[in-house]
Amino acid sequence: MDHVVVVGAGLAGVRSIEALRAHGFPGRITLIGEERHRPYDRPPLSKAVLLGAADSTVVDSDLDALDVRLCLGTAAKGLRRGVLETTEGELEYDGLVLATGASPIRLRGEGRQYVLRTIDDALALRERLVPGARVAVVGAGWIGAEVATAAARAGCSVTVVEAGEGPLAAAVGSVGCYTIPWYAQAGVELRLGAKVGSVDPGGLTLMSGAHVTADVVVTGVGVRPAVEWLKGSAVELDDGVVVDEHLRTSLPGVVAVGDCASWWSRRFGTRLRVEHWDTALQAPDTAAAALLGEDAVYDPVPYFWSEQFGHMVQFAGHTQAGDRMVQRGDPRSDGRWAMCWLTADDRLAAILTVDRPRDVVQGRRVVEGGRRLDPARVSDPTVPLRDCILT
Repeated sequence: MDHVVVVGAGLAGVRSIEALRAHGFPGRITLIGEERHRPYDRPPLSKAVLLGAADSTVVDSDLDALDVRLCLGTAAKGLRRGVLETTEGELEYDGLVLATGASPIRLRGEGRQYVLRTIDDALALRERLVPGARVAVVGAGWIGAEVATAAARAGCSVTVVEAGEGPLAAAVGSVGCYTIPWYAQAGVELRLGAKVGSVDPGGLTLMSGAHVTADVVVTGVGVRPAVEWLKGSAVELDDGVVVDEHLRTSLPGVVAVGDCASWWSRRFGTRLRVEHWDTALQAPDTAAAALLGEDAVYDPVPYFWSEQFGHMVQFAGHTQAGDRMVQRGDPRSDGRWAMCWLTADDRLAAILTVDRPRDVVQGRRVVEGGRRLDPARVSDPTVPLRDCILT
């Protein structure tokens, strides 16, 4: 193998290059990115950048020292075995890393809607978050909550419109309802069970016919894996790029990482596509090893964090692997609490914590270990999770 091409100049792409060199690959590496910015981190976009604490999130990596040919402003258009088609011509490769990420979903309508996916998106939105501005955020998921937090801090009048019965419903189900009071405490209006019909000049029109007046509309209703350009190729697609437990695709010599990869989890016995920073950080090592013929397996416990309305929310695991929930602390009276998803045989499948960092650290290790727990002790927030393991 002489030439590896990495498609996608985000964190997953950069970490893939670092992993290739760490595994001893001496050949040529080409990194292509659709944006014209040097590779940067995305999590701070909805946090430090939107709050005005940072203007740049460039990834701390010396691409020159890694001997990489960097092609910015270049998009992938198609793929056949050994040849990548781009907007700047064809590139021959021996190995290929797909790290194209995901693209935000936009709603119908003629009004302007902001999304938050790129550094340009974040800087453009930040300019509009001024005192007195009327901001409508569509979606009370992770991104929607963080945007609402930043807008409220900036002195905006904020309304969050959510189609579900509670915030974070897609991620953690009914548990997200415990965060409802946070919105009112921050001076944010939260409308639940409200579906958007269209984004119009001057605001939103709901399916009910009601109108939400807004100077700024932010859409945070999810993303789709950026894999349209792979249709018609030999790479299998199904909610992203289908990869095995080694992150190999159906096309020899091609691996996928990050938001675009749908990988098989031995731990949970299902296929997962996880759109979080930790995946982009950790998966490339396995992908690089697989590309170079090593037998590495990718089987992490997914992890994510979110800062919203003055709370640190952290999550680890896979809720759908759990059969029941066990609560630690009272979300209605205690600012620090956690929710644990246990399997039928009392193993920890997932944990959501609010301002309990020790719980998520220990909980993640418990999920990794697959040990059985004592549910009664789990429900006692004064007992460390590691002390709930049954011997």
